[in-house]
Amino acid sequence: MPRWENKLPDIGEGVTEGEIVGWLIKPGDVVKEDQPMIEVMTDKATVTITAPKAGAVVETRGKVGDVVAVHAVLVVFELGGSGATTSANGTNGHEKKDDGPAATAVGDIKESLPGMGSAAPAPSRVAAGGASVQGYFNDKPLAAPATRKLARDRSIDLRKVPPTGPQGRVTKKDVESFTGAATPTTSRATAPSQVAIAPHVPVSVAHGPVEERVPFAGMRRRIAQKMAQSKHTAAHFTFVEECDVTALKELRGRLKAPAEAQGVKLSFLPFIVKATVAALKKHPMLNTALDESTNELVFRKYFHIGIATATDAGLMVPVVKDADRKSVLDIARDIDRLAAEARAGKAKLEDLQGSTFTITSLGAQGGLFATPIINFPEVAILGVHQMKQKPVVREGQIVIGDVMLLSLSFDHRIVDGHVGAAFAYEVIGYLENPDRLWMEMA
Repeated sequence: MPRWENKLPDIGEGVTEGEIVGWLIKPGDVVKEDQPMIEVMTDKATVTITAPKAGAVVETRGKVGDVVAVHAVLVVFELGGSGATTSANGTNGHEKKDDGPAATAVGDIKESLPGMGSAAPAPSRVAAGGASVQGYFNDKPLAAPATRKLARDRSIDLRKVPPTGPQGRVTKKDVESFTGAATPTTSRATAPSQVAIAPHVPVSVAHGPVEERVPFAGMRRRIAQKMAQSKHTAAHFTFVEECDVTALKELRGRLKAPAEAQGVKLSFLPFIVKATVAALKKHPMLNTALDESTNELVFRKYFHIGIATATDAGLMVPVVKDADRKSVLDIARDIDRLAAEARAGKAKLEDLQGSTFTITSLGAQGGLFATPIINFPEVAILGVHQMKQKPVVREGQIVIGDVMLLSLSFDHRIVDGHVGAAFAYEVIGYLENPDRLWMEMA
């Protein structure tokens, strides 16, 4: 029977490689056209590769954590194998081999990518009650990496969770609401497909293994690579200073109700974005990037502000594009939308690229101060920390003010200490006297 080599498709957006984060098939399986086969993480999004033809799986290439290039072979099929279905144009596996269609990719962290199709759920042997005869709703359930992690943490077998998402996808809400008891054969302590126990570690039958190993792959590994690249490339130095935001707090208090009347939840972050953009215009060196391939310093004339956002999949940086051209309300809307999409696993690739400067804020958990790592290849990052009431001196009098610390990290290869300090005080000046933002607004 003829064989077919299924390759990693060109997903676009300049993507040249992807990391394998999960296999949904194995050698010996018979797959149908459009059946999900493999989850691959690209630069910022995880996609599910589906079968372009029906056939029997002869070989899978690569393991979880491997990085494969676009057009590299992922799966080898034997066409016309048992269970193969006739394709839509009437041909079947006995027709001669041709180049045929490329594999399709559908989003996982993002539900779909521009120009991509949707994947059909994997088949399962379903009994009259909706679940299969083994109690499975799907032998190979579709789920995002964050959902799979949640299921592992709760010792839940995803195959037994009723799916409610698009194309039969198991969602986080499905896992959270699942009440089926996990059995010893499906718990994360014993499932061989999920973990591998170090052979020398003593195992207690009563209490389970004392160690667990899971692949360091997907978004978590991509974040680690980006952080290591930044830390080992940029020469970090951090500048920390107090900022009395009493006036800003009063301004936000006055504008909060009118903003809510327009459906906008107004936080302090949009004002911080505006103050940062105003300071960047006065210190353009902080809005640059170093192109090491050409040894050129690139001055960006646009202001795309990245907002570091914590998600179940890891830290992501959605980008508010053209922040200099937007009002505080527009920026607030963008931040809410981008953060919600990122946390829901639906962030678009174009919304995660192109930042020129990044702001990271932990809000009430911000602590005293930190030393944020630059979002490479940017040259600086602003860390916003917890707001606290403290004694401050105003016109020779000690009064109670609302104070927070700002910590800014700079790439010392490009930004001198006095330049970084001047930029920091420019941001602080706008936040302590927010009326300046309206006076100088273009």
